Amino acid sequence: MAVRIRLKKLGRKHRPYYRICVMDQRTPRGGRAIEEVGTYDPMVPETDARVTLNGERVDYWLSVGAQPSDKVKVLIKKYGTNGTHLEQQKAATERLSQTRASKAVPPPPFKPKPLKAVPQPAAESTDDAETPAAEEPVATEEATAES
Repeated sequence: MAVRIRLKKLGRKHRPYYRICVMDQRTPRGGRAIEEVGTYDPMVPETDARVTLNGERVDYWLSVGAQPSDKVKVLIKKYGTNGTHLEQQKAATERLSQTRASKAVPPPPFKPKPLKAVPQPAAESTDDAETPAAEEPVATEEATAES
């Protein structure tokens, strides 16, 4: 079985997103992967922050004979275990996380809409129901002693 490390396309139209996968050579582009070892997002504005790789797993698969595709070979050379752009990648991810943190604005507090006054149906007026019953004075020992 010929094993390749290649890109698996995800995302939607005009918004691509790729996973760097270890796959059998005969499987289709979006098919089942043996293992996913990283991601590549070409829409990230910072060029060096576009790739994340699990370097240990990439090295393992290369050691057992997996062949990287042309694009993945370039990504491994730049961002792999001994990559040439690792320092730039760390700096770019820091800048990206800072800009995302500064842009993160909490949503405004929820303000419910005022309720419209619903007219209450006219209730029947009964004097007994609306006025509380008069309380009778409780007989105390002082009151009974005086009488």
